Order: sequence, then structure tokens, then C-alpha cells
Amino acid sequence: MAGRAAWNGADRSGEMGAFLAVVEAGSLAGASRRLGLTPSAVSRIVARIEARLGVRLLVRTTRTLRLTAEGEAYGRAARRILADLAETERALADRGAPRGRVRVSAATAHGRLVVVPLLAAFAARHPGIVVEIELSDELADVLGGRADLAIRFGPLVDSPLTARRLGDTGRTVVASPAYLARAGTPQTPAGLAAHNCLDFSFRRLEPGWPFREEGRDYLLAVGGNMQANNGETLVQLALAGVGITRVGNFHIVDELAAGRLVPLLEAFNPGDREAIHAVFVGGGAMPARVRVLVDFLAEHMRGNTGW
Repeated sequence: MAGRAAWNGADRSGEMGAFLAVVEAGSLAGASRRLGLTPSAVSRIVARIEARLGVRLLVRTTRTLRLTAEGEAYGRAARRILADLAETERALADRGAPRGRVRVSAATAHGRLVVVPLLAAFAARHPGIVVEIELSDELADVLGGRADLAIRFGPLVDSPLTARRLGDTGRTVVASPAYLARAGTPQTPAGLAAHNCLDFSFRRLEPGWPFREEGRDYLLAVGGNMQANNGETLVQLALAGVGITRVGNFHIVDELAAGRLVPLLEAFNPGDREAIHAVFVGGGAMPARVRVLVDFLAEHMRGNTGW
């Protein structure tokens, strides 16, 4: 059978494909049906990989098959390598134009307000690339293969991933005119103690709102009757007149321009900036389709001085 001949010899990409077929099918028998091989042939391929690496990749019983930690690492690498190989072949066939799918993870509000509006122009420039975007405030596992590219705010933790700075955003204390008419306008940070302050519900590196007064930077603990895990919800609450909040400027560009929100305590704003990075698997493992999207985002986001 011609299909069997393709698996003979030390065909590394073929071995990876066979291993992934076993993982996806959940059994040697299922993989053999997909590949047109006998179960014993598939078993020999897996055994050959394990012998070459000197580690066990699969733990098999009569009823179950599970990956070892080494097997999970090998599977992630195999998927990435085969995807890169397929992309390279497509790019060469299309005279070098990047093609394929890029899975992007972005925070809900920033994705909706900033990233998604840029995608039409990106699609026009790179019609061969399919962008699959997921908006979530949970961190996507890029290293584990759950996304090709993630956009993250603030300081980055140590990681084997590559990071590229896309820009940054300032933060501003704001409230609606209706709230200020009802509750008054604080004239100093200390005056916030008499106000309903709307803050994030998750633990942040800064346990309070930063201010600068008489040349001294400090954090001020605030309190109120509403909290949220994302800035977009805090903005909605502030627009509804519930209280005062402090959020990234990209959230409130239109609201400030229209007067729906009013900046407060600007004389005490320390001017802190929160970095925005794209994180991805870099180096030689970085597919062209990911690189051009990162370049595009950096080009357009750095030029936005309204944040």
C-alpha cells in the first residue's frame, strides 16, 4: 500500500503526524484507521520515537492511553512544527505571502475597543491569513498552544515566550457629571474617602490608586459598594452615576471627548503608564503569519497618542 510506504524510514515529520494521530484518536487502533496502517505499525512508530528520545511518551493499558509530561511537551512541539511546515509550503506556493490561521487572545475591553477595529485593515493587507480572536480576561496559555499570540497588560512574568511592546496606556480618575452634581467633586485625593469608589475585584500589583502630591508618590486605599473584574464594567457603572473609578485611557477616549465622563484630580495624576505587550513563541519557531500580525499591531497601536 502506498500509504504505508510513506511511513517507512526515519521520517521525522511522518513520525510526528503518527504520534499526533494516536493522541487525537485516543488509541493505536483509531490512529491506524486514520493513517491506513496496522496498529502494530503505529505502535512501532511510537516506540521508535521513545527509543530515540530515551523517554516514555505514552502510558498504555488495555483500556486507556494517556500522555506523560514528556509526551505532552512532544505533542505541543509536534503540532507547532507541522503547522510551521504546512505554512512554509503554502507560502512558497503563494510566492511568499503569509497564509494560515492566527489565534489571538486579547482582554475583553481592549480587544473590543482597540484590536477588533484594526482587523479589517489587516484582512485587506493579508487576505491569506485567517484571524481567530478570543476576547477574555483570562490569560491564554500561549506556550501550551492554546493561542499563537496574546496581548497582555502590565509587567510580564519570566517566561520562554518572546514579548514585543505594542504601546502603553495612561490611567485617569473619572466620574459622570450626574454623580458629581449629586455627590460633589473631590478636590484632593484625600477627598475620595467621602465618595463611592469603583475598583477592580482582582488583586493588583498596586493595592490602591497612585497619586503624586508635593513631589511624593503614594498609594491611596479606596472603597465603594461595587467592584468588577474588568475596566469596561467599571466604565459602565461610572456612566450610570454609581461612583468614581480609575481606568486605562483607552476605555474612555470617546466618553471624555463627549463629556459623558469628567477627569478628576489631574493635578495629582502621577502619570503612570501601563505597558501593552504581544507575547508569542519567538525565534526560528515564529511563523510568518504571526510575525506580520505583531508588526501590524505595533505599527497601529504605537501611533495612538490618545491613550
